[in-house]
Amino acid sequence: MNRSGLAGMIAALALAVTGACGRHAAAPAELQPKAYGAAIVLVSGEKQVAGVGAALDQPVVVQVNDAKGAPVPGALVRLAAAGSVRFLPDRGLTGSDGQFTAGVSLGSSAGRYQIVASTAGGSGKRAEVRVEEIALGYRETLGQQINAIHCIRCHDSESTPERVSNHDNLKAQPHSFTEGAIMNSMSDAALVAMIGHGGAALNKSAEMPPYGNTLTPAEIDALVAFIRAVADPPYRPQGVFDASN
Repeated sequence: MNRSGLAGMIAALALAVTGACGRHAAAPAELQPKAYGAAIVLVSGEKQVAGVGAALDQPVVVQVNDAKGAPVPGALVRLAAAGSVRFLPDRGLTGSDGQFTAGVSLGSSAGRYQIVASTAGGSGKRAEVRVEEIALGYRETLGQQINAIHCIRCHDSESTPERVSNHDNLKAQPHSFTEGAIMNSMSDAALVAMIGHGGAALNKSAEMPPYGNTLTPAEIDALVAFIRAVADPPYRPQGVFDASN
């Protein structure tokens, strides 16, 4: 093959590759709503707890309603959040039940993440609902594991196929670790003392056993960190103020 023929083949190949790349690089068509709602509400999936960067066990489900509260099929829903939160998918049209479902993976930092689910109304007015999720760092995750082994049977009133709750069998029913109104009022030192020495150490129920010989000081600190992470309302240490308020 002469040089001109080879050059022609190369040029043709380059043109074909360029055309193929152009076709693959084309942006997908933007979803267009088929209907509009007046409000968007949360159905399920709020206040789940997972490790940083992990996927939540349950999807987030929201529903778009009209002004009378009836579900709206075909409304466009968008999800957004700060801190590298990932959605699968991050937008879509509501189904025949007016609902939109998405999987969520939390960001890479421990703390609370706020997801905003929004939809546009027919008048252009935007409706939204905010959904809070909790990401645990290494220490809080260790505390979650300790809770699952030693605490949850009494401190969680819900029974599951894997665990039968002992909550209702106790004279002084233990508080859930999510009960911020109660747990937030106790100092870290008080929680450490109660976990380590039992309820009697703080003139509480003797049915709360001591774990000082079962757990190491680091494990007790991790359990306290987990309690602080899941408190509802969120725990605010004394002397710490939220500058956004």
